[in-house]
Amino acid sequence: MPDAVRGHLDARAGDWAGAVGLFLCPASRLAELITELIKVKPVKPIALSLVIDTGLGGVPKAVSIVESRSELLALRMVEMPAPSDVDEVWLERVSEFVPEDVIRVVEPRRGGPEWLDGVRRVIEHGSWPKLRCGGLSKENFPSVDEVADFLAVVSSGGVAFKATAGLHHAVRYTDAETGFTHHGFLNLLVATARALSGGDVRAALSSSDGEALAKEAGELSDQAAHAVRGVFASYGSCSLDEPVTDLEELGLL
Repeated sequence: MPDAVRGHLDARAGDWAGAVGLFLCPASRLAELITELIKVKPVKPIALSLVIDTGLGGVPKAVSIVESRSELLALRMVEMPAPSDVDEVWLERVSEFVPEDVIRVVEPRRGGPEWLDGVRRVIEHGSWPKLRCGGLSKENFPSVDEVADFLAVVSSGGVAFKATAGLHHAVRYTDAETGFTHHGFLNLLVATARALSGGDVRAALSSSDGEALAKEAGELSDQAAHAVRGVFASYGSCSLDEPVTDLEELGLL
C-alpha cells in the first residue's frame, strides 16, 4: 500500500498527470489505504475507485467509511462483479447502495450468449459494464470476436465502459513467458472508434501494427475522439509507466 500511494501521488504531480485516473482500492484494504494517507497527508483528496471484493452487502459500509474521510478520499467510482444471472433485483440494490453522483461499474461474468444479455441489463440500469481483458489463465482473455461483440452492444447502448486486466501495453502482443496474447489498449481505442463509425472492428482488435494504429488514432477528428472517449472511458493498469512509455514511443503524447 505505501508503494501504491507514493507511486500514485508522484504520478499525479508528474509530467503526465493528465493520463492518471483514479486510485483503485479493494474494499477489504480500505483501512490500509486510510492509514497510509493519514501518514502522507495528500494536498487534496485522492480520487478513488472502490473495488468491491466483500460482496454487495459490504457496499454501504465501505461507502460510508470513504465519505467519513472526505479530507483524504473523494469517491468517484464503485466497481463490482455481478452474479452469474445479473438479475434486476441485484442491479436495483446496486443503484440503492451507490450514491447517485458516483459512477457504478458492473462486470457481468463472460461466457455464453447470456453474457451479452447481462451487459445490456447493466446498461439499462445506468451502470457502466466492465470488460475484463486478461488475467492469470487463458480463459481470462476474451477472444477478438467476444470483444467485438461487447463493443457492438456498448456502442449502440449510448453508455461508457471500463476495461480492466491484461492491457499491459498499447498494442496487441504475445507474452513470451506465458504464451498469452494480450489485447492492446490502443487496439481497443481504435476498435471503439470503428464501432462508432461502422468500420472493421475485428481487424483493429487483431492488429499488431502499432504505427498504423497510432496513425489512425492520431487522425481522429476532435468530434470523433470525444465520442470515443465517451464510450471507452476508463481502463485499469498495473503500471503507471508502461502505458505512457508506449504512447510516447508511438508519438501519441
